Amino acid sequence: MGVGLFAVYLAFYASSLGYKLMPNAEIVAIVNVSGSIGAGQLASAEELVPVLEKVFHSPKVKAVALNIDSPGGQPFESERIAETLDRLKVETGKIVYAFIGNTGASAAYMLALHADRIIAGRYSMVGSIGAIIAGWDFHKLAEKWDINQRIYASGVHKNMLNPFAAMSKESEEKAQQMVDQMAVVFSKEFQEKRKGKIREGFNYTTGEIWGGEQALEIGLIDEIGTIESVVNREWHLPTHDFGPTNKSKGFFPQFSAQIMKTVLSWAN
Repeated sequence: MGVGLFAVYLAFYASSLGYKLMPNAEIVAIVNVSGSIGAGQLASAEELVPVLEKVFHSPKVKAVALNIDSPGGQPFESERIAETLDRLKVETGKIVYAFIGNTGASAAYMLALHADRIIAGRYSMVGSIGAIIAGWDFHKLAEKWDINQRIYASGVHKNMLNPFAAMSKESEEKAQQMVDQMAVVFSKEFQEKRKGKIREGFNYTTGEIWGGEQALEIGLIDEIGTIESVVNREWHLPTHDFGPTNKSKGFFPQFSAQIMKTVLSWAN
C-alpha cells in the first residue's frame, strides 16, 4: 500500500513540476528556448545542451521542434547551443524545425538559423540581425553631486564601459568597432544559412524586426505556421515537451515537496 501510494505521489509531483509521461511511441520532441538567452538563464547552454543531448539520443524521437520565444541575448551562449545542435544533427540524422512564437530576434534568430526549417506565425516578430553594446552614463549626475570615483586602469579602454566616467572618443570608436565586427560575423552566418532564400541587394542588417508575413516575403523564414499545424502535417505524431522549465520556483512544487515527506513516512 505504501509503495503504491509513493508511486502515485511521484506521478503527482512530476506533474506539478511540468513533467508529462512520454508516449510509448514515436514522438516529436519540443525543446523550449524561452526568455533572454544568457548564462544563468533558462535559455542557456547549461540548461539547453543536456536537453538536446537527451532528445537527439532518444530512440523515440522522430524530429525536434525548437519552440523559440526570445528577444535574444548573449551571442556566445547562442553559439554554444547552435554548435551542439549542428553536431547532434550530424550524429543522429534527425531533422530540426525552429518555431518562432511571439519573438525570435537577435541571438534567438541566430539559433533558429541552425534548424532545417524556420516557421513563424503571422504575428511573430522576427529578425534584429546585428549586435549591440549598451551601458549607462551617470558621470554628469556624479559631477552634480560632487561624487568622484578613483580609477586605476591598465589600458586606455579598460574603463570604457564605466557608467560613472565620461567615455573618451577613442573608447567610443573602439566600442563601435567591436559592435560592427560582431555584426559582420552575424551577417555572414545569416547569408550562409539562408543562401538562395533571401533577396539580393536587400539590407538585412539594419537591426530592425519584421512581422511574420514580411519575414516570409524577404526570406527570413520558410513558412507561416505553428507547432500544432506543422507537426500534424509533417509527421502525424504526438509531441512531448522536454523543457527546460523552471522547476525550482512557485508554490506548488514546494507544497508537493512537503507532501512527499508525508508520503515517505507512510511508506516506511
